Amino acid sequence: MSKRDYYETLGVSKNADSKEIKKAYRKLAVKFHPDKNPDNKQAEEKFKEAAEAYDILSNPDKKQKYDQYGHSAMGGAGSRGGFGGGGMNMDDIFSQFGDIFGGGGGGFGGGGQRRRVVKGSNLRIRITLNLKDVVEGVDKKIKVRKLVIAEGVTYSTCGTCHGSGQVTRISNTILGQMQTSSTCPKCSGNGKSIDKKPSGSDHNGMIQKEETVEISIPAGVEDGMQLKVSGKGNAAPVGGVNGDILVVISVEEHIELVRDSSNNLHFDKYISFSEAALGTTVEIPTVNGKVKTKLDSGTQSGKTLRLKGKGVPSLEGYRTGDLLVHINVWTPQQLNKKEKEFFENCNSSDNFIPKPTNKDKSFFDKVKEMFG
Repeated sequence: MSKRDYYETLGVSKNADSKEIKKAYRKLAVKFHPDKNPDNKQAEEKFKEAAEAYDILSNPDKKQKYDQYGHSAMGGAGSRGGFGGGGMNMDDIFSQFGDIFGGGGGGFGGGGQRRRVVKGSNLRIRITLNLKDVVEGVDKKIKVRKLVIAEGVTYSTCGTCHGSGQVTRISNTILGQMQTSSTCPKCSGNGKSIDKKPSGSDHNGMIQKEETVEISIPAGVEDGMQLKVSGKGNAAPVGGVNGDILVVISVEEHIELVRDSSNNLHFDKYISFSEAALGTTVEIPTVNGKVKTKLDSGTQSGKTLRLKGKGVPSLEGYRTGDLLVHINVWTPQQLNKKEKEFFENCNSSDNFIPKPTNKDKSFFDKVKEMFG
């Protein structure tokens, strides 16, 4: 497969000066940087391709040979011309071109040698909440067993990389000496190796220890949601960065209230024929206890009452849902003789003949009201 022209890769003309070349490379490097495109192999290849083109075109001697002989001067059309034609990795790029990203340290602040930062592994736990916890938010104290650095462990600077976490190799090419950097094989990029390991600790000088962690759970979380508590997971060897605790939320079903996707709560209230006809006062459960509300005489089955702000707050905090109370008139299933006579008499009364008006909303109006 033929290699793309380096000028085409950076999107500059052959007359571009060093400032234009650097500007074009930085734009591509930022666009395809692995921090902005995690686990994206295509972006990583474009990032490497741009770095290779910049390696050649930013060097006057390499640029002159490339302009005269093309890719053949770089070690063949199928090889990686930059970095000695030996294949390019991310450590090479950050080590060589860290100044492009402005600053020192790696990633977007790369520059100089890029020491690998070791991170401890994450812990995953499950916390069960009730509806009241979800509505109000809650702080939970939990005990976790985690890896920590054992007391008395000591480390020494790696003798292979001298603490940098990288080893540098110099090779001779047609373009002269080329320098490449890679992760130190002895310390795995940590820059340190274990010097003294206390009894009972593992090969990294780590031990298991129980610790109480306080986790603040915001109002509005949902069943199955995962929260992250940064820095409270397993410790990393040689003084790296602690892992995180991943909290999986499990919400118990409420015995009476049901939550919907709009953070509203729903409750079905059943009343008798006489209560519907005469009017009554009913008790409605909320997460903070029961409240009473009055039903007018002539209340129809299917009526929905809306208790504002009695639902679940959104996780972002911009609104709180309502409590929707659905009124259902209970039809008796067995009648005695007197009750039958009563209802038979009712059938001949004009008051018991259905006479819906515009005030009686249709099914679709009720649905719109419910979710509006």
